[in-house]
Amino acid sequence: MGLELYLDLMSQPCRAVYIFAKKNGIPFQLCPVDLLKGQHYTESFTQVNPLRKVPALKDGDFTLAESVAILLYLSRKYKAPDHWYPQDLQARARVDEYLSWQHTTLRSCCTRATWQKLLFPVFLGQAVPPETLAATLAELDRCLQLLEDKFLRDQPFLAGPRISVADLVAITELMHLLSLQMPAQTSRVDQGMEAAPKRTFPRRPLQF
Repeated sequence: MGLELYLDLMSQPCRAVYIFAKKNGIPFQLCPVDLLKGQHYTESFTQVNPLRKVPALKDGDFTLAESVAILLYLSRKYKAPDHWYPQDLQARARVDEYLSWQHTTLRSCCTRATWQKLLFPVFLGQAVPPETLAATLAELDRCLQLLEDKFLRDQPFLAGPRISVADLVAITELMHLLSLQMPAQTSRVDQGMEAAPKRTFPRRPLQF
């Protein structure tokens, strides 16, 4: 049995895995998991990932959870071009540094901003106190400034001159700001959000 990817493309980490696999010509069977319908709690999915989270990977008898682990597994197994996850020790360390940082910072802030600004009021009909939303957006602004000052700096990409899995993980988070009509508050991050899709897929738009 070939590679199976269990994804809900409403999920930012799932989109990163999907884009990486498509961009690198990795053959896989897409196994949709609808989070809003609770399909990640079904017995069949729990057998694939007992953590009941997406994305999840099944490669024969081998299963794997967590988007970063899946991205690195795919990069190594299918020998993706070196720029995605460089062999150079220090270049790879820069990618690892961002991937380690983003879990509890940018990802957390973008997720909370999405829930508080869109999902709670629009889909659940629950108003979020203005002071709660303001605090979340202020924290998000701090994360974006760190993203620019610490990681992006004067480089075209987060870990150097070429795109890496760090950029893919970042841009799938930042695209949610566009859906919320919340432009990034730093000029370099704004420019990166506009340029990254073209750099990743220069010949044609990605079709989901």
